[in-house]
Formats: sequence, structure tokens, C-alpha cells
Amino acid sequence: MEPYSIFEDVAGRLEAQGSTEATRKTHPGYWIKDLKSLLCTANVEDITFGTGHQIYTRKILPAIEAAETEVVLVTCFLARSVTLDDLGDSLRKLSVKAQRNGKLIKVRICFSSSSIWQKLLQTSSLAGQIWPEAKWGLPRKYELQGLDMEVKSIFQLPFSVMHPKFVVVDRQRVLLPSCNVSWEDWFEGCVDLNGVVVEQFVRFWQSFWAGEEDRQVKIANSTTLSDQDTSASPAIVREAYAVFLPSPHHRFSLPWVSSEQPPATPLNIYLLTVFARAERDIYMQTPNLTSTVVLSAILQALERGVDVVILTSRRLMRLEQIITAGTTTERSVRSLIKRYQALKQHQTSPRDLEAGFVRSNPGRLIVRYHKMRDATDQLEVEPAQSHLKLTIVDGKVAVFGSGNMDRASWHTSQELGLALTSEVLVKHVRQKLSVAMEGRSVTEYDSNED
Repeated sequence: MEPYSIFEDVAGRLEAQGSTEATRKTHPGYWIKDLKSLLCTANVEDITFGTGHQIYTRKILPAIEAAETEVVLVTCFLARSVTLDDLGDSLRKLSVKAQRNGKLIKVRICFSSSSIWQKLLQTSSLAGQIWPEAKWGLPRKYELQGLDMEVKSIFQLPFSVMHPKFVVVDRQRVLLPSCNVSWEDWFEGCVDLNGVVVEQFVRFWQSFWAGEEDRQVKIANSTTLSDQDTSASPAIVREAYAVFLPSPHHRFSLPWVSSEQPPATPLNIYLLTVFARAERDIYMQTPNLTSTVVLSAILQALERGVDVVILTSRRLMRLEQIITAGTTTERSVRSLIKRYQALKQHQTSPRDLEAGFVRSNPGRLIVRYHKMRDATDQLEVEPAQSHLKLTIVDGKVAVFGSGNMDRASWHTSQELGLALTSEVLVKHVRQKLSVAMEGRSVTEYDSNED
């Protein structure tokens, strides 16, 4: 699975859709006329697993406190929580440092959802809404005099949520978590990146979130990090081949009155391409699984003999699933298993054997649900659900980001993904994830036990 040939396939499918009116109107859509601009490289310093609060306190907040010039924090959900309180404390520390050094550090916080009322009252304009400091849920400006602060939200009724989550520090470092700033104690992941890939995140933020003044600020050359002494850095991999994968939001449509063909976005098309080109195995960890397109792609891979492991959550956001997809993860899993079992029976039917036609055996299917393990440390909070979004194909490609394998992510929400091609990285991620998930899943189905 060569990365450039994958991208050629993706680009071909995107270019075929590029002339449609719906594609031309997507926002952000800066990539449509220059698909190769989504190609880059990335240095992967680390990957962290834990609850959202743990990821913020261990990785994101220390990075924010270390900022010298600018912090951009994009999150889907910004809610009153311990994480928000801790973010406020870090901003106070950052302000004190800035004043001590005679600087003014720019901080831009961007979110889409904080409450039902906020979404109902939110302007539908993609220009968004600037929030007064009294409603931030963060320290007031008099406590943050060393910071140039702005808090902004964008949401479109009824369900067009801006779902990406990322943090850019000094335009030289990106933290890509699966978690929001919220109270949910869910299993999450976070990738720590630097290098050329940082420019991609800055460009995305400037194109969609930034005001006119921030858009005028040129993107810093992230490669200046390579000029520093990195010989002692414990980086997982340097200059991994990467593809930046935006997925613009689209108008919500009911699943039973609209096409099940998802919008042709870079993230959607890339995932469908690697599913179709998988040769050995697919590992998928997703909070929800309700996209019929994804389920069909999984079944097709299994039919070709590709092994598939799915780890998802039971009873997570069920009302949202029913509204946006007309079904739930559990129903979708049962349907997938039933279709897979029918596939196995068809491929070993007596009629085929009598005709001398032997089909290849389907791949192995394993479905697991997240479960809480017995707490060994009373001070540590045990994740109640899995909220990690991670897809690994053939031990070479890992896709991180905000997108779930549900209909909302594939058809409606704005999402953002990053595909990294590196066997070294994938091996490290699988090993670290295996340790983090130990005792935190239960097998719902294993085709080898049929």
C-alpha cells in the first residue's frame, strides 16, 4: 500500500466530484483547486491515551503554558467542567509569564457547542459569534492581561456541528486529541506533532475560524524546528508521509429520505480508498458505528479475505444516533454480523463446490465493546466509554482525527483527519494502545468461534 498511489486514487475521485455545485460550495474548500496541497510530512513526537481530563492535564495544558507567541485551541464541545477550570488556570499562568517577559500572547479558542440553548440561539452565519468574557466560563480579561484573548463559536442548525479538535502552539507544534473540553470521562487519544504538518492546521484554522486580522498573519515556517538539536528527542518517527484530510460540514438530511452516498470530502474518500485497497487487516476504534457506507466497505473487505477488528461503544449517544442515522451502533453491529455470516455460508455453499468453484475464505471478523475495568488506583478515573477515533490498515496507515464511523460524521458534521503512513509509527501505536486497552473491552463476536 504505497502512500502516493493511495493519494492518486483519492485525488482522482475528488477531482471527478470537483465540478459539482455542492462540492464548490463546501467551506472550507481551499483544497479543491489544489489537492496536492494536502500532502505533507509530520514528525510524531508522542501519542497519549487516557481520559480527556488526563490528556489535557498531561499533554495539552503543559504545551499551552509553554507558549511564547500564540495558542489556537479548536474543540467541538466547550463545557463547564474540571477540564475547563484547569484550562483557565493554565491561561492565568500563561498570562503571568507573558507579562513578566513584556509580551502579549495571542489566544484563540474556537468551539461549536456548549449547551442546547447555545445551539438554538447561535447565529447560523459561518462568520460565527464572538463571545463576551462574562460567558466564557474562563478567567476574565483583568486576570489575563498578558493575553490577547478571543472566544468564538460556529454552529448551524439543526445538526451541523463543527467537530474537529486540535491545538496549535506557536505555529510549531500541534496536539491532535479525540477529546473535547468537557466533563465526559471517556477513553481518548492524543497525537503530538510538529514539522511541515503544522502549516496544514494553521491554514485550516485561518480559512474557517480566523477573523480578518488573523487571516493576514502569514503562516510561520514550521520546518524551523528541524534547525534545533533533536538528537536527544524521543520522537516516534520523523518526516512520516502525511495527508491532511478536511471534511466540510453539510446540511442535515434524514437518512430515510436522502441518498446514503456521503459527500465527497478528502476524509471520506481517503477512508473508502484505504478500505478498498486493504490487503491484510483493518483495525477500527470508533465511538459509534452507524454509517451504512462504512459497514458495506467493511463487508467488502471481509469478502476479499481481509481480517477486521472493530472496537466500539455500547449505548453511547443513542438518541443522537437514532435522529441522525435512524439506527444505533448495536443494531448496526448485529446487522453486520448477520450479513457476514450469510457471506460465509454463501462462499462455502455445496452448489459452488459441486461446480468446482472454490471461493476465497472471508477474513476474520472480531467485534468488541468497550467496558470499564476494575479500578486498581482509586485516584484514577476509569473511562466509561471509548471515544477514540483511530483506523489502522495493513500495519502501515493510521488515520487519527475527529471523525467517527457514524452517519453524522460521514454526512453532516465538519470533521478533520490526518493520515500517517509509517510501519514504525503503527507498531508503536498498536503496542501502546494494547497496554492502555488491557481489560477495557469485551468480545461481542469472533468469527473463529462460530
